[in-house]
Amino acid sequence: MGGGRVGLNLATFLIADGHDVTLIENNPNLCNTAASEMDALIICGNGTDTKTLEESNIKGADVFVAATGNDEVNLLACILVRDYDVPKVIARVSDPKHSEAFEKVGIDSVISPELTAASYLEKLIIRPKIADLVVLGKGDAELLDITLENEKVFGKQIGEISPTDDYIIVAVYKNGDITIPRPDMVLQEGMKVSILVKTKYAKDIMNRFTHL
Repeated sequence: MGGGRVGLNLATFLIADGHDVTLIENNPNLCNTAASEMDALIICGNGTDTKTLEESNIKGADVFVAATGNDEVNLLACILVRDYDVPKVIARVSDPKHSEAFEKVGIDSVISPELTAASYLEKLIIRPKIADLVVLGKGDAELLDITLENEKVFGKQIGEISPTDDYIIVAVYKNGDITIPRPDMVLQEGMKVSILVKTKYAKDIMNRFTHL
């Protein structure tokens, strides 16, 4: 539910992955845009109306996502959808302070794209040596792509320093090709690696591998 930027992008990704998608949107212009851009069933109606939900075959849905920019509308829709025994219900929350209300009524997952995007940008700013970054879970883990610069790790075998309770080296890149690391693989200057790390230890790990 929701044919704005978040809803359309999500629907596009799901369709590309081969999923059947139904989009509920009450704005006729957005409905027309969605109908012209994607291979999905477009229901032009109100997702907080049970007739609209039933028209979208909500009883046969595996997942319902409330993705409008209005937290109150998303909350009401999720409460209504729970009566149809949809296996998984996900809600977008624009104001993080509203998350508790969604959790109290038993919504499976509450996501704040705005907060996630802000957190992502913050990490790129405070960790400029990261080539790429993926935030995992609920923000409690990160996948870092970094280039080795600290001579203290040069010449060490991966098995000597990974895994620990805080991080694990999950990939090594050689000549642009990805390699699953072996314990006897030796770390070298300029080598690019991917490290899965608990967020609270990310700064320490960055220092360990990148600071000269």
